[in-house]
Amino acid sequence: IAVYKLGAVALPLAVLFGPDALEYRLGDSGAKLAISDAGHMDMLNDIRPRLPALETIVACDSHAGGRGFWELLESASESFEPVKTRRDDPALLIYTSGTTGPPKGALEAHRCLPGNLPGFELSQNFYPGEQDLMWTPADWAWTGGLLDALLPALHYGVPVLGYVGGRFDPEQACRLMGKHGVRNAFIPPTAIKMLMQIDSPRQKYDLKLRSIMSAGEQVGAEVVRWVSEELAVEVNEMWGQTEFNYLVGNCTAVMPVRPGSMGKPYPGHNVEPVDPSGNPMPDGEIGELAARRDDPVFFLGYWENEQATREKFIGDYWGTGDLGYRDGDGYLWFVGRKDDVISSAGHRIGPGEIEDCLIKHEAVAQAAVIGSPDELRGEVIKAFIILADGRTPSDTLAQSIQQSVKQRLAAHEYPREIEFVDSLPMTTTGKIRRIELRELEIARKGGG
Repeated sequence: IAVYKLGAVALPLAVLFGPDALEYRLGDSGAKLAISDAGHMDMLNDIRPRLPALETIVACDSHAGGRGFWELLESASESFEPVKTRRDDPALLIYTSGTTGPPKGALEAHRCLPGNLPGFELSQNFYPGEQDLMWTPADWAWTGGLLDALLPALHYGVPVLGYVGGRFDPEQACRLMGKHGVRNAFIPPTAIKMLMQIDSPRQKYDLKLRSIMSAGEQVGAEVVRWVSEELAVEVNEMWGQTEFNYLVGNCTAVMPVRPGSMGKPYPGHNVEPVDPSGNPMPDGEIGELAARRDDPVFFLGYWENEQATREKFIGDYWGTGDLGYRDGDGYLWFVGRKDDVISSAGHRIGPGEIEDCLIKHEAVAQAAVIGSPDELRGEVIKAFIILADGRTPSDTLAQSIQQSVKQRLAAHEYPREIEFVDSLPMTTTGKIRRIELRELEIARKGGG
């Protein structure tokens, strides 16, 4: 917030970043000042010789190799005049967690936060309410943690629970929410699926949640059902991206939720499935989900990369790379990423619905679905599955899982191949990196 008041640009960086990730972002952005905790000072000092633009390092709780934050604060002037900024002035630089190529810096304007607020209020079922307290396991360095939780909550004067932790731990998350009386949360779908391994979490930890928003991956009907039954709250799915945030979602307080649907465009936003020429698709037909360039949350562009910015436009629309369709009642339905859609024996199949079906099986904790190269069908559906605690991989179990999908979905949508794994590749924002799994399969089979 202080950076915004200075009229400068903030570049939040995740605490889980290693030296290569930090060096790339600090170098590409040309950052002049870095503020760090003690745990990252050695790393910053090691890479500093290769960062000619980095003039100053400020240490929050140690000044070994940097200037001490509290020391500087005590010697600072008591008067400060905030810089007057306009709606399109740059405020925030966040590097995308894309699945291909190096991360690109998405430059956000000051108008981005107020543009987020209608969706934020509705996704948290009319925020703020009495005794509200916000928490998210999402790192505040990303769009999700920063613009979907921290800054909107502070805008309304609502407390935000922060904690120092590593990887997401479902038991620790429930203890935190119960101990501090968390009322509102942004919890990504992957984290909710991990919570689903806890028996009776609401009773065990005395949870008092009144609203949950989930985004980052397709939420799915099974997650919606579990949250309603086990946490006694309705989860609101939200859809957006770093470049275009809080565009579409649900609000159970004002509209019926259709499990599996992304919801409807929030007030102030217009989202359409479009064809490759930028023409809106008829209801029921799949197109690339796109938003207009005059949307209040539209970013300013990729940092020093005008070509990459231009390439994403489809006429007056910004192509998100997500495929979906709109039904006759205005609800939008996510099919998959353009590069995630499976083409098998003439069928175009999205992985999300199959993954949602898989976790309905009592033995499945998490699942990722891809298209695996196949000479006959082009691709066959393959599922990578993490089993629930106490379950052992076997051919019999794999057949049981396959049969479950056949019965619940369709014969052409069941995974012909199943591989049991201990973990799935994830981005730092908790999205499954299906591209890694596809590349693994291509390398194994020699396909392309």
